[in-house]
Amino acid sequence: MDYAHRYCIVGAGTSGLAAAKNLKQHGIPCDVFEKLDDVGGNWYYGKPGSSVYKSTHLISSKPGTEYTDFPMPKEYPDYPSHWQAHEYIKSYARHFGLYDLITFNTSVERIVPTDEHAASPLWDVTLSTGETRRYGGVIICNGHNWDPKWPDYPGRFDGLVLHSCQYKTPDVLIDKRVLVVGAGNSGCDIAVESAQNAKVTFHSTRRGYYYNPKYTFGKPSDQVNEFLLRLRVPLTLQRWLYSIILKLLVGLPQDYGLPKPDHKFFETHPIVNQLILYYVGQGDIKVKPDVAELRGDRVMFQDGSEEQIDVIIYATGFKITFPFIEKRYLNWKDGKPVLYWHVFHPHYDNLFVIGLIQPDSGQWGLVDYQ
Repeated sequence: MDYAHRYCIVGAGTSGLAAAKNLKQHGIPCDVFEKLDDVGGNWYYGKPGSSVYKSTHLISSKPGTEYTDFPMPKEYPDYPSHWQAHEYIKSYARHFGLYDLITFNTSVERIVPTDEHAASPLWDVTLSTGETRRYGGVIICNGHNWDPKWPDYPGRFDGLVLHSCQYKTPDVLIDKRVLVVGAGNSGCDIAVESAQNAKVTFHSTRRGYYYNPKYTFGKPSDQVNEFLLRLRVPLTLQRWLYSIILKLLVGLPQDYGLPKPDHKFFETHPIVNQLILYYVGQGDIKVKPDVAELRGDRVMFQDGSEEQIDVIIYATGFKITFPFIEKRYLNWKDGKPVLYWHVFHPHYDNLFVIGLIQPDSGQWGLVDYQ
């Protein structure tokens, strides 16, 4: 079969499905390769590469998350669970007839241009089956929440060590002395879950963040922010308004003994978790600075304090990784590909990356536009 007029899509997660739907609607033939046995990618709970844990819910609301042309079911709550999110993704694939385009249990092992100096080369795609196909273009949609970053602290820790992507249920925390490192959304969620199950919970963070409630004036907070955007409220005024709202609703981090943020509102990815403030205020989560050293079953911190710890969970983020294509083909700089609008390659006009974004709201509607 001649594949020179077809596109290869790597991954059948939320980005890969959006890419396949748009190509199909525009009459562009494509083949999608997915290493798992169903669609969903990161939202396929319990499968390799999925970073969701049993209690995971969306941190962006239903209207702010759903695809632009396929609304979530009306009976879904404002913040669906990962089970509901995965069912929705499967429904999206069925609705647009995408399953017929996907080859499951097959991974892409290698992608190489036939002429690396040409603007529109063909691409040799080698599959896990051993077959190599020559495609007219490639769209990479393998996600960026699966290859964990591990901090490199001096010393050795003798207890249980997990990355947040390996954490699934609180069984490993029960009656343990737990340290959660990292103050992103996963780190805060796991710290709260630990406070409900562990003997004692410590939360280590290097910097301060603003902790946003899921609801503002009875509405999902991202919908309130969207309303301000539609009114074209200037960013400076948005920041001032939101600072007042946040102070009134939950207070500032330093009011709870947490580090003062070193950035302005909307300058970093939002932390949507106000429960951590309650558990810190109740003493169920003890705030710690960055780790200085590991010593057997003890952890030394930058302020000179030390604690006996049974379990460390590193919620320290992920590396952007494309194991099937050399970095030089992706205009790689400073740990990531440099692409126009995070999609378009500056040299190759038939090589694209979808989903390499971290928006303040839901991502699925945005990848559809990409």
